[in-house]
Amino acid sequence: MSPSLSTVSIPDPDAIIALRQQLHQHPELSGHEYETSHTLQNFLQRYQPAEIVKELGGTGFAAIFHGKESTVGPTVLFRAELDALPIVEQNELPYTSIQKGVSHKCGHDGHIATLVGLASMLHHYPLAHGRVVLLFQPAEETGAGAWAVLQTPAFQEIAPDHVFALHNLPGLPMGQVVVRPDIFAAASVGFEVKLYGRESHAAEPENGLNPGEGMSELIQAFNALVRDQQNFHDLTLLTVVHARLGEMSFGTNPGFATVMATLRAFEQEDFNQLKALAIEAVKLVSLKYGLKYELDWLEEFPATRNNAEAVKLVEQAVRYLSMEVKEAAAPMRWSEDFGHFTNNFNGALFGLGSGTDQPQLHHADYDFPDELIPVGAALFYRIAASILNP
Repeated sequence: MSPSLSTVSIPDPDAIIALRQQLHQHPELSGHEYETSHTLQNFLQRYQPAEIVKELGGTGFAAIFHGKESTVGPTVLFRAELDALPIVEQNELPYTSIQKGVSHKCGHDGHIATLVGLASMLHHYPLAHGRVVLLFQPAEETGAGAWAVLQTPAFQEIAPDHVFALHNLPGLPMGQVVVRPDIFAAASVGFEVKLYGRESHAAEPENGLNPGEGMSELIQAFNALVRDQQNFHDLTLLTVVHARLGEMSFGTNPGFATVMATLRAFEQEDFNQLKALAIEAVKLVSLKYGLKYELDWLEEFPATRNNAEAVKLVEQAVRYLSMEVKEAAAPMRWSEDFGHFTNNFNGALFGLGSGTDQPQLHHADYDFPDELIPVGAALFYRIAASILNP
């Protein structure tokens, strides 16, 4: 049997907490996590991974730890995200972000530190068989990172048998684990619609074609699509997030407009139907007002669908560590590109409560609680041990 939580914990928590705070102070946006990746690769050398595989999906990399007795056996992957958000931090901390308009407001710095904590445990308390892969993934916030990693030949050679990730959940008790079989997090996509009319002088609007009425009607049509949820099997949302009509000029009758919306759903069938209905609404409005249009889909996330057996492994690890676990009644409304991994490998994404008084994710005053790092690391270690040291 693997050692219990009382005998296996992060050997050097202070150094890892300092690392988390350093990452918090120096955040980088999706696809630009160069210094973050470099800092982590250097830090991880102290734990002597058997191999570091670089340039996974861009700035991503994987640190691989071999079983002490043999590499024969399953390969278990744990993932953390490298990127921060374009949000101005409101906290006054010793380690407040020094990057203007960029900050870690989703807790990725804490997820990274949790994975580094797991690395320290694997170094000091190596498992017997198989391999543990610690994946530090870029560009989760834009939905591009996981897909890019999966397309990288070096990652395809890793070929994990099991994949796991956690996400901290503010508003829930510290250390409470949240699981859910099947769909854990919603699918979502950004939808950008450009409407084209014809500019004219503001004094001669009859000589132009102003798309303003069409833009207004399209927004109302979008909102109406999800007003009656009886048209869908499960929760389905469309949120208009931005609209723009022409340039800011009193002398010009505008000739173009932009409407941006986020579509999301728990069920793939609902998601596909909502996308089709949104396209049809654009076509009808454009035809009515004589407008041309362009459509673009951006930042698409698949639904994160958990494997039932992987969820059981998480629950077993939670019980082994005498932690609290609850099953979510419904999927999370937010999206996570870890769904690309669970679509290809047996795995699970689960939540880890980060405190009932904690500001919510993506809020300007959010900060990952350092006391959660050893909790997440111990849980990851126990999951790996249950697979590799049965």
